[in-house]
Amino acid sequence: MSEGAPGGEASRAGLFASLKGLCGTSLALVQNRLGLLGVELAEERLRLLSLATYGAIALICLSAGLVFLAVFLTVLLWDSQRLLALGVFSALFLGAGIATLLMAMNYARAGSALFKASLAELAKDREALTQGESAGPR
Repeated sequence: MSEGAPGGEASRAGLFASLKGLCGTSLALVQNRLGLLGVELAEERLRLLSLATYGAIALICLSAGLVFLAVFLTVLLWDSQRLLALGVFSALFLGAGIATLLMAMNYARAGSALFKASLAELAKDREALTQGESAGPR
């Protein structure tokens, strides 16, 4: 066949058009996935900020309340059992601190669900592409 054959040029034009469409679709897919990653990152940032804010407020309020309760009961028992009251409150505060530290360590080990939806979508995309390859051309 000669190079000037009409079938050759048409198939090349069709091939380039298909390749162009494939590149456009791939770029759109990447753009959508990056947009999803950005949304998930923003959601995680807001979640962590809210968690830190509420945690700090709760910590301040509970700490102040426990200290005032300990002082109140120590003063109440000042004449009869002041050392026992101070010992009990010290043990309670240390126990609560250790328990909270262990809970925080468990929470830190658990990790977060950051990018979970994006990874699931990418896995679906990969599966769809591998199924498309196994089906072969018709």
